[in-house]
Amino acid sequence: MPLYEHVFISRQDLSNAQAESLVEHFSTVLTDNGGSVIDSEYWGVKTMAYKINKNRKGHYAFLKTDAPAPAVQEMERLMRLHDDVMRVLTIKVDDHAEGPSVQMQKRDERGDRRERRS
Repeated sequence: MPLYEHVFISRQDLSNAQAESLVEHFSTVLTDNGGSVIDSEYWGVKTMAYKINKNRKGHYAFLKTDAPAPAVQEMERLMRLHDDVMRVLTIKVDDHAEGPSVQMQKRDERGDRRERRS
């Protein structure tokens, strides 16, 4: 089955528990349609570059999945219909990176950044 990575942003006025329950809800939708969730991460509330539906911040969530295309299409359809979800991004990948995503790594673990100039 193809491998996908999904990022979605939910409204800022949700609690952390409600935002994490959205991740669980969409994971069950995917598994009910024949897919599997390899990993899921809740990135927390982050400031967006521009306002979406009059919101400046949003709850970010990330899913790594292994699912057939119809299961992914059904999950995306339900995400777009859900009132609490503002944006959805799905990318088909060749393989999943091991370990946590870049957003979850500590700042000192990201060794590929240049030193700041004084």
